[in-house]
Amino acid sequence: MTITKPIIIVGTGRCGSAVFHRLLATHPQLMWLSGFSLKYPTKPTWNKWAVEAMGNPLLRRLFGERIRPGECYRFWDTYAYGFSEPCRDLVRTDVTARVKKRVRGAIQPMLTPARNRFLAKITGWPRIGFLNEIFEDAKFIHIVRDGRAVANSLLHVSFWRGWYGPQGWRAGLLSAEDQATWESYDRSFVALAGLEWRIQMRAIDAAREKLDPKLFYEVKYEDFCRQPLETYRQVLEFAELPESAELEREVKAASIESTSNRWRDDLTPGQQAILDDLLREDLRRYGYGDLAEGKRIPEIARR
Repeated sequence: MTITKPIIIVGTGRCGSAVFHRLLATHPQLMWLSGFSLKYPTKPTWNKWAVEAMGNPLLRRLFGERIRPGECYRFWDTYAYGFSEPCRDLVRTDVTARVKKRVRGAIQPMLTPARNRFLAKITGWPRIGFLNEIFEDAKFIHIVRDGRAVANSLLHVSFWRGWYGPQGWRAGLLSAEDQATWESYDRSFVALAGLEWRIQMRAIDAAREKLDPKLFYEVKYEDFCRQPLETYRQVLEFAELPESAELEREVKAASIESTSNRWRDDLTPGQQAILDDLLREDLRRYGYGDLAEGKRIPEIARR
């Protein structure tokens, strides 16, 4: 099968893309990466068989919790060395002819006449330019979530490596400007989590500017939670996929609830003020209007 118009979901970590990805993967025309790709990255046909098995209602009931779509970075690293943890965003010029051939050669055997469109999810650095060089007709879906909610989520998961500082996390060293900003907040980890969101969002913006607009679609996590069916209908139109009764049934049965306001309960007023102050410009650009003029932002103590 020829790889045609693969669909790639991108976003910062903790942006709500996991549930969006999991439900979209129930569309019967999509092939995706399962845990078989993670454990056996050199056996793409095993992944194909696993995903095809999930089309059987009985097998899905028995094994659906164990065979689920994931980011599967070990698969990507097997064919594109360094893909999972680059020190900066991966761009078009990072793709070698060998890597392009290897990645396409690993995905192509997974496709079938029924599941003839490839679906993937990537978080952190967008890698949009890199992936567009490999798949020139790829369609990118960007999941956007309030940066304060993302920062709060990062602070409350065990695997965030920001506690090691910029020299030990997965986002590369801070620029001189971002380092100065972090220092100005007395090297607050709340500020560092906010900076991670800002850095990755600005990388997505930069990559988007170099991409054909017809290949990029943006979904706000909060809108998705409010109107999931309508969101998926718009996404399917963008992705050039037919409507699916199976997908619609899964969406209606899913528990989709936004947790984007949890940061107001989890963080102290001072920590909330740090994020409001640090991310003000970027939040406004993405339409998070609770920073409207007239709202009092507490003064931040800086060095």
